[in-house]
Amino acid sequence: MTPSANLERVLVVDEDPEVLDLIDRQVLGPLGYRVATASTAAAAIQKALTFAPDLIIVSLTLPGLSGKDLLVALRSQGMELPTLVMAREGMDADAIQAFRLGASDYLVKPLREAELVATVERAIHETRLRHERSRLAKQLSESNRQLERRVRELTTLFGIGKMVTSATHQGQLFNKLMEASLFVTEADVGWVLLHDENSEQLLLRAQRNLPAAQAGKLHHPWDDEVSTLVMLSGEALAIHGDGLAQFKLRQYGKAALIAPIKVRDRPIGVITVTRQGDHPFSERDQSMLEAVADYASISLVNARLFHALEARAQRMQELFDKVARDAKVYSDWSAKLEQGLRIARGKIAGMVESAKDPGFAATLQALDQNLETLSKQAGDLPTVDIDETPDSSDTRPAG
Repeated sequence: MTPSANLERVLVVDEDPEVLDLIDRQVLGPLGYRVATASTAAAAIQKALTFAPDLIIVSLTLPGLSGKDLLVALRSQGMELPTLVMAREGMDADAIQAFRLGASDYLVKPLREAELVATVERAIHETRLRHERSRLAKQLSESNRQLERRVRELTTLFGIGKMVTSATHQGQLFNKLMEASLFVTEADVGWVLLHDENSEQLLLRAQRNLPAAQAGKLHHPWDDEVSTLVMLSGEALAIHGDGLAQFKLRQYGKAALIAPIKVRDRPIGVITVTRQGDHPFSERDQSMLEAVADYASISLVNARLFHALEARAQRMQELFDKVARDAKVYSDWSAKLEQGLRIARGKIAGMVESAKDPGFAATLQALDQNLETLSKQAGDLPTVDIDETPDSSDTRPAG
């Protein structure tokens, strides 16, 4: 017969040493099974706890605690093992009770080698199938869990993608990015640092779950001795264990992952996440955090563009206000000019009527004609409607 490839463990419990020897040395041992023996129920319970058998073969006629008592005791210990019971002919009622207590098959003494081997192989085969079903069920459950998590991760990244295209408030945006960073990497603590061009330092711009003392340093310089290295290299870094122990970063967790935030391939900041446990970050964790860092980069560019457009619109509004003020002054001057010309022509007309010297009257009439020409030219000057305001949404330069 072919030896068992998996070397299953079999515990044999019988009051008869010859039966133990038969099953152990003469039948199951040569087939490759690992066999342990016991002659009492009490000894069998101790062996079952230490030997961890895959199958138990037990006599129903044990002295003291019976085989049925042993089945009850094993179940009380949470050991749901396939069990074969052995009994003499005429003990059918005891065998039926044993089946009710969980026995899977029944052997009649005196044992026949072929029947013993067939019964054991059948029980072991069922055990293997049960273990395989259990393994597949766990594998399926884990696959489903991973799939559900991947869907949630993609949904999270999709949500961030929609948000960064419209959000302009950096505080709210970075808080959302922090939440997403912890979720997609299964981390416990996280923070965002941005490079300050004036001080040439990294400033803490957002955080999640930092200790109160560090959380209060928002918008202040930050140095964990690793972020600056990532800024220099421009590459993400996963670090844990002894490699992390030499840096200040170790006080925030036992494993850390840092991803650079880049604009045009130039690092302008980092996103860092840490775990309290020893479990290191994986390559997938790194890929997910780098995706969040890319979104952070997009959001920063969008925010800068928005503020630039906002500043340009403000400058155009100021320019329009100045033009409007100048136009009002011009309009007031034009109205006063027309009024002054009308008054002057009226006075000249009176003087022409009262003039006695024909030469003087002709001079006054010539002057009146000149004033009339000036009045027409003043009336033809363009006017500006200062009630009209430019469309604030149109920031294109004129011309």
